[in-house]
Amino acid sequence: MDIKYSITQATLQDLDDLVLLFDLYRVFYQQPSDLEGARAFLFQRFNHAESVIFIARNASNGYAAGFTQLYPTFSSISMHRSWILNDLYVREECRKEGIGELLLKQVKEFAVLTKAKGIALSTAPDNIRAQSLYEKEGYVKDDEFYNYFLAIAQESL
Repeated sequence: MDIKYSITQATLQDLDDLVLLFDLYRVFYQQPSDLEGARAFLFQRFNHAESVIFIARNASNGYAAGFTQLYPTFSSISMHRSWILNDLYVREECRKEGIGELLLKQVKEFAVLTKAKGIALSTAPDNIRAQSLYEKEGYVKDDEFYNYFLAIAQESL
């Protein structure tokens, strides 16, 4: 079987490619392009070891096709780590090539390796393609708990 894409855990050496992917991801979610901000944000995640990023590359030419970013969280009840799959993006021209599935499989393998309780994610209600992929990979929509969020005005920080 010909392996078209490889998934590796990203390092600072991947920063330039990740900045472009991360910016495209943010634009997908209707945020303005901000390459400088993306670079600073990702550099801080690396610098403080605050996230784990996997990057998908074309195996023959190294082209960065997608990425996913995980943040750790912990359950006081179960006393275990979980991962929040916060970001997953595949370049438009690389979609429908199985890259999203490869990234999700790598995330699952990493969660097993780190003895995590599970992986949480959220997506926009209208992102039907992503929802189908998540459900295909075994993710179950939570009907048991409501999620809340308190927005804090940036001016007060």
